[in-house]
Amino acid sequence: MELDAHLQHLRHTLHLDVRPEAAGRDATLTVEIALSHHPAGTGRPAGQLVLRYRLGGVDTVRHSVDGRFGTVERPAPAGAWQRHTFELLADVRRLWPDLVAGDNSLRGLRLGVTVAEGARGAYLVDRLVFDRARRAGQAGEEMRAEVLRGYDGAYPGVTHHRAYEVSMVRHLNWFGGDGTLPSFPSPPYRDNDVEATEKMVEFLHSHGGVVCWNHPLDTERRESLARLLVSRNALGVDLIEIGRRPVEDYLWAYDVAARNAIPLTAVGVTDDHDGTDWRAGRDRNVTSVWAASTGRDDLVAALRAGQAWFADLAGYRGALDLELGGRSGMGALAVLAEDTVTVRLRATDLPAGATLEVVTGEVDRAGVADPTPAVRVGGGPVAAVAGGLARPAGGGAGTYVRTQVRDREGEIVGASNPIWLLRTPPPAGIPPTRRF
Repeated sequence: MELDAHLQHLRHTLHLDVRPEAAGRDATLTVEIALSHHPAGTGRPAGQLVLRYRLGGVDTVRHSVDGRFGTVERPAPAGAWQRHTFELLADVRRLWPDLVAGDNSLRGLRLGVTVAEGARGAYLVDRLVFDRARRAGQAGEEMRAEVLRGYDGAYPGVTHHRAYEVSMVRHLNWFGGDGTLPSFPSPPYRDNDVEATEKMVEFLHSHGGVVCWNHPLDTERRESLARLLVSRNALGVDLIEIGRRPVEDYLWAYDVAARNAIPLTAVGVTDDHDGTDWRAGRDRNVTSVWAASTGRDDLVAALRAGQAWFADLAGYRGALDLELGGRSGMGALAVLAEDTVTVRLRATDLPAGATLEVVTGEVDRAGVADPTPAVRVGGGPVAAVAGGLARPAGGGAGTYVRTQVRDREGEIVGASNPIWLLRTPPPAGIPPTRRF
C-alpha cells in the first residue's frame, strides 16, 4: 500500500456536532464514508466498501452488514446538541472482521437526511473535525508495515516491498535503497524547479535504489519534456512514467530520448489515487519486469537495466521481450560490428484482434535541434507470438527497436522498452547494467 497525499488513511477519528430538530423513528441523519475497493470476502462481493453512520431512530448502538455496505446505528436525542465521535478503524474491524481494516482510504464523505413518507425530519450539523492520528516521526511507516503484516499468507502469489513517493519537487518514486527520507520545508509546498528536482534525485541516489519521474506532462508539454530528457539527461532519473494518458504524447517524447541513445526505463503508473477499482480507472498501465526473483534487489536491478514493459490491467496482461543472439536484450545498448542483425520479438497472450507494432528509430544523436522522433511503425494482426525482424545496424550511429500492442479499437495497451543496436558507444558511455 502507498501512503498518498490524495487519500485520508482510515487511522482517523471523525467528530460531528448534531442536533435533531424534527426527528423520530422515521427520520434519521446518515453520515456516509466511501472506503477502498477490496476483493470478494465472506458474504461480500468485490467492490468498494461503504461505511454508514445512521443517527436517530434507535435507543442503542447497532452494527449490521449488507455485503459491501456496513451500517452503525446510534441514538440521537431530539432537541439537544450532541457531539458524535466516529471510530472508523474499530467499526470497520467489527463490521468486516476478515479485512485488514487499516487498508482503507477515506475519499468520499456525504451527509443526508432520510425521512419516511408522511414524516418530517430536520437535523442541524456543525464542527466536523478530522482527528488525524499517528503522524509523528516514522509512525506512517510503522502503520504501513502493520498493514502488510496483516496480509501475511493471504495472497501467496504476491510479494510486498515498500517504496516511496517524494512529492515536494516534481513527483518522484523511489524504489530500493535504505529508506532515508529527505527533509521537507515547513509548511510543505511543491517546488517544480528543475534544479531542485535534480538535487532530490541526487539525494535519493546517494541512499541507493532507482528513481522514477512520475507524470512529467503535468508540468511540461511533450516538446519541452523532450528537451529536458535530452539536455538535462531526464533530470538524472532512472525510470519515467510513459504508460499513462496521453500515451501517444509520452511515447513521442520518449522516442526523442531513444533517438539520442539515452537509456531511460519506460514504466507504467505506480499508484491508483481513487481506491475504487484500478481496472476501471483512467491510468491503469502497470509495469512488469524480467527479474531473477521477486526479491527487492533483483526487481530494482531489472528496472535499472530496462528489462521492463508496461501493459493495461484490464486490456492486456501478456509478456513482451526483445531477443538478440538467442537471449533477452530489452533495455540493452548493443555495440555491433555486423551491418545486419536479427531481433526476435516476443509477445504472449495477445488479445483477440490485437496488433503487435514494431517501432524502429534512427539513433542519430540529433539532440533537440529537431525533436521530432525519426521512427517507423510497422505491424499488423499477429498470428504468432514471435517473429524475426532484420534491422541494419550500419548508417548513422545505429537503430533502436521497441514494440507496442494495440487493441482492436486502436488503443495502445502495452509497450516494451527498446533495444539499441549501435555502431559505436554513445559519448557518455554505456552503463554497466545496460551492456549487452
